[in-house]
Amino acid sequence: MTELRDQLQGTLGAAYSLEQELGGGGMSRVFVATETALGRTVVVKVLPPDLAGGVNIDRFRREVRLAARLQHPHIVPLLAAGEMDGVPYYTMPFVEGQSLRARLNEAGALPLTETLGILRDVARALAYAHAHDVVHRDIKPDNVLLSGGVAVVTDFGIAKALSSSTTATGRTSITMKGTSIGTPTYMAPEQAAADPATDHRADLYSFGCMAYELLTGQPPFADVAPHKRLVAQISETPAPVSGFRPDVPPELEQLVMRCLEKDPANRPQGAAEVTKALDAVVARHSTQISVPSTLLIPVVLGKALVLYVAAALAVLLLVRAAIDFIGLPDWVLAGAMLVMALGLPIVLVTGWRHYVTRRAVSEAPVTERDGGSRH
Repeated sequence: MTELRDQLQGTLGAAYSLEQELGGGGMSRVFVATETALGRTVVVKVLPPDLAGGVNIDRFRREVRLAARLQHPHIVPLLAAGEMDGVPYYTMPFVEGQSLRARLNEAGALPLTETLGILRDVARALAYAHAHDVVHRDIKPDNVLLSGGVAVVTDFGIAKALSSSTTATGRTSITMKGTSIGTPTYMAPEQAAADPATDHRADLYSFGCMAYELLTGQPPFADVAPHKRLVAQISETPAPVSGFRPDVPPELEQLVMRCLEKDPANRPQGAAEVTKALDAVVARHSTQISVPSTLLIPVVLGKALVLYVAAALAVLLLVRAAIDFIGLPDWVLAGAMLVMALGLPIVLVTGWRHYVTRRAVSEAPVTERDGGSRH
């Protein structure tokens, strides 16, 4: 562990001072450092030697240069890149906040307002990157950071750079070591099948997997064994979002399920289309989405009360008519009124329980997840 750190510090020299190592992912080890000249905190990410062994450095460098051109409010930029004895590294700003993975681990499925805000930010980042011919290839909660009320996407182009720069021998080696370029839980079918025609629409599939998890608390095929997950991505259809969360607007569910289509031609054809669809969901359902649950309590109980009053009036009118036309005794009306009065608490309690159950299903289904990492 310390050997790689010492080697990296030797390569960086006085330009950066490494401070601590953060939890990394399958494609990098992550160190916090201070950039000496500017006194700012950055992260330095270095490829593990076993992964870097199959990488063509020149091709990796070309892909990273493309990603470094991205300048967008919802994209964490690449600051610099280099190599130490043939092992690539790159630097990015240190983002204060938490990863979306950490947020999901804390809360489970997120409220609709927060979910839509995150999805719109990520979709805008994808639209911008795709317009500049940069594909992410590894969209997932671990690569989305939450800071200052917005979401930013990190590691743009790194998975693509690895994929494009891995030699045939290196690809075999990587597979043998169990390290995939991409993450099976969020990987598009064509990416899982190593289709050379894989394009930006693979990011939209991964986006759909992430959206599914934000809404339901678990990604598609969470109940499938990890070694069978790629097969499920290629051949199986995930359960509808509404089966886990009834309060999701139908248009949002349809968008997520379209992103999860197996055939790229059946998905939205660009992230700009996804952004426009999300904006439409927010515009159409802004009241439903933004009202806090505590303010919905009187609405729920009010609806129950209205239904009760309508039913009570109908019953009493029927009793009154029966007294007038078939000669029932007058005390039947008084008895009916007493029965209806006793039924009011039952109606209100039933309405409240239904409300509580729906909120529990829609806001807090918590499942086990892998731990995340900070960037």
